[in-house]
Amino acid sequence: MSTVDSLNSVAFSVFGEHVKWADMTGNLLGLAGLALGWRRSVTAWPVQLLSGAVLVIAYWSAHLTGGVGKQLLVVVTALWGWYRWQRGRHDDGGVQVRFASWPERAVLIGSTVVGTLAVVALFTAFPSLSWNPWPDAYIFVGTLAAMYAMARGWVEFWFAWLAVDVVGVPLAWSGDLKFSALVYVVYFVLVVAGLRSWWLRTREHRGPLPEGAPA
Repeated sequence: MSTVDSLNSVAFSVFGEHVKWADMTGNLLGLAGLALGWRRSVTAWPVQLLSGAVLVIAYWSAHLTGGVGKQLLVVVTALWGWYRWQRGRHDDGGVQVRFASWPERAVLIGSTVVGTLAVVALFTAFPSLSWNPWPDAYIFVGTLAAMYAMARGWVEFWFAWLAVDVVGVPLAWSGDLKFSALVYVVYFVLVVAGLRSWWLRTREHRGPLPEGAPA
């Protein structure tokens, strides 16, 4: 049995729902990468890269083209983000984070909207690429926007990631990637914790972090 076949095999079943190795492993790595991003650790990027590579296999087997594209973007953007964070580290090993300016937000949101419409047009013109063009396109472009914001150290990254998951989770469930859907609760907790941590970091110039706040 090849590595791909092994990853696509069933790891276990719960209440009649099958959880595949690729789906489970890729998402656990993604959770680890998100947690490391919360801690502003450069290690978040190689972990995200590996997560993306494994989930490409999972989404391809589920015939979710948008999901495959999303994970390929994760891999490419992880390489770029890894480079940026390596260059932007402070003495504590973390990176500086901030809120995006209003012009930067406008560009991020505008690019996401235009990109989503363009990808929808592509998926509509070539139906074999996706059985559900709108959510697939939204996930495809939204993930790129979220990863770009993370690489730039923008707090808005957390909002963007949450917006992608809101659509991605039910789509994954319907595509037989049950573990992807089930870890949404954990993702939500990490996103809220990460958002709080980065938000507090942006206020460092006003004073030290409250005692007990995550670094």
